[in-house]
Amino acid sequence: MSGTLTEIRWHARGGQGAVTAAKMVAELAVERGKHFQAFPEYGPERSGAPIVAFTRISNEPIQIYSPIEHPDLVLVLDATLVAAIDVTEGAPDDAVVIVNTDQSPAAITAEMDFGSRRVMTVAATKIAEETIGKRIPNTPMVGAIAKATGMFTLDEIEEHMRESFGKKFSQKVVDGNVEAVRRAYNEVQG
Repeated sequence: MSGTLTEIRWHARGGQGAVTAAKMVAELAVERGKHFQAFPEYGPERSGAPIVAFTRISNEPIQIYSPIEHPDLVLVLDATLVAAIDVTEGAPDDAVVIVNTDQSPAAITAEMDFGSRRVMTVAATKIAEETIGKRIPNTPMVGAIAKATGMFTLDEIEEHMRESFGKKFSQKVVDGNVEAVRRAYNEVQG
C-alpha cells in the first residue's frame, strides 16, 4: 500500500455507511495531494442488502475505470458477509482484511480461510453505538484503516471530520465520530 496505487474494496450491507466512508477516505487522500476514485457498485437498493464500494488512491492520475478486482485492502463492515460471500476474491496474498467484529483475528481466521492475508478485527459497530449512539460502523472503520496502513494520521482524520462534518452535524455528533475513529485506531487487533 505504499506504492503508487492503493485499491480498497468495501463489503457492507445497505445502511452501514460504506459508500460514505469510501468517499471520506478519498477526500482524505485529496487533502494529502493524491488522486482518487470512490464509487459504489449498485444493486438492489434496500437497507440490509449486501453492497460493495470502492476507493482508489494514487500519487498519479488514475486511468482505470472498472470495479476493483484485486484490492490491497478489504473492509468488511458486517462480519456475516464473510460466510455469505468471498470477500477476499481476487485479493493478493499480501492484502490486508479488516473485519468489523468483536472476535479476535485468530478466532475469525479459524472460521474462514483468509489464506496468507493479514487479518485485523475491530468492534466498529460496538464503538459506534457507544460513541455516536448509532450502529453505523463506517467512521470507526476509517480509524482502523489509518492504523493498518499509515495512510492517514489520527490528526488528519480529526481535522477533516471537524471541517467536513461540522458543516452538516451538531458538535456532539462531530465529537462522537472523532471519538469513534480514535477508539477504532487504538482498539483494532491484528
